[in-house]
Amino acid sequence: MIPMHPDEMDRSWIEEKLGAPSGSLASVAPAPVGTGQMCDSFRLTLDWESHDGPATIVAKCPSTDQASRNIAKLVHNYELEISWYRDLAAGNNVNCPHCYHAEIAENGVDFALLLADVAPATQGDQLKGAGEAQLIAAIDELAILHAHYWNSAELEKHAWLQYGSTNKELVRQMLPSLYVGFRERYTGRLAPEILEMGDELIAGINGYLDYEPHALTITHGDFRLDNLLFAPSKRVVVVDWQTVGVGCGAADLSYLVGTSIADPKLRTNGERGWFDHYIAALKTHGASLDDDRCWDEYRRYAFSGFIMAIFASMNVERTERGDEMFAVMAERPARQALHLDSLTLLQAG
Repeated sequence: MIPMHPDEMDRSWIEEKLGAPSGSLASVAPAPVGTGQMCDSFRLTLDWESHDGPATIVAKCPSTDQASRNIAKLVHNYELEISWYRDLAAGNNVNCPHCYHAEIAENGVDFALLLADVAPATQGDQLKGAGEAQLIAAIDELAILHAHYWNSAELEKHAWLQYGSTNKELVRQMLPSLYVGFRERYTGRLAPEILEMGDELIAGINGYLDYEPHALTITHGDFRLDNLLFAPSKRVVVVDWQTVGVGCGAADLSYLVGTSIADPKLRTNGERGWFDHYIAALKTHGASLDDDRCWDEYRRYAFSGFIMAIFASMNVERTERGDEMFAVMAERPARQALHLDSLTLLQAG
């Protein structure tokens, strides 16, 4: 039986998963950590008697909220993250936490994930937004991930990476009705032109979903500040791999920029430069690409943050912080899409 909460993770189980001698762990003290709404995370403080084990680790567990577990099962969120750490995390250069243990039941919901604690690195603040230094550091890490898998044969080796095509059809089926509830909830919070843009996006969603990128890679799928950990003079740590899949690299970049910059003027002034920085980094790491096509794809996928805000806000546990986070998560990329005239690309197919 998989322990799905720190209260169920006894000392002998932790010893076994960390490769420690039996009886060497004196005590375990859990405390909630992070702001994720799809699953629950805890920092476990470990008191060792006779073993040089880690002082702390992080345990990720299924959400206690039934709605969050239901959507996680439907779109394979838990299975994707477990599979990432099990099959791919150790084989590339992207900076993510070391995994001590990853297992999931056949039901796709019951799981346990034990990760290295990367403190003192701290979580980015989605509501506050990013400064340029944080953004550039995140882009550098994103380019490492994308370049490693750029049109790679690795993309065909793992069946779980293909869940993206199934999830795309779920988005096609569910998004129009979800948008009705989203529009009702956020009318008054979001400007009329944003909601009107949303109306046009939903009407043309097939043009968005059916687009074929000029190059494929492994994408994080939710590459935003809340899923990035920062420490001075160190590389960004990328966490929350619950939406990993095969897709267009520019989508991750557009999503990052669109959701992270609180000041629209800062984004409009810096956007092309940040894109050029990403392209240069990809090439440094060996990727071959069409710059102009990538820019069009960057513009097209400005909608990705807005779509994620609709889908996530209407399917996970509702909280006060969550409501505002999803409003911001919709508002910023909507402004980005309007500035980039992304609807014209959607209409072009």
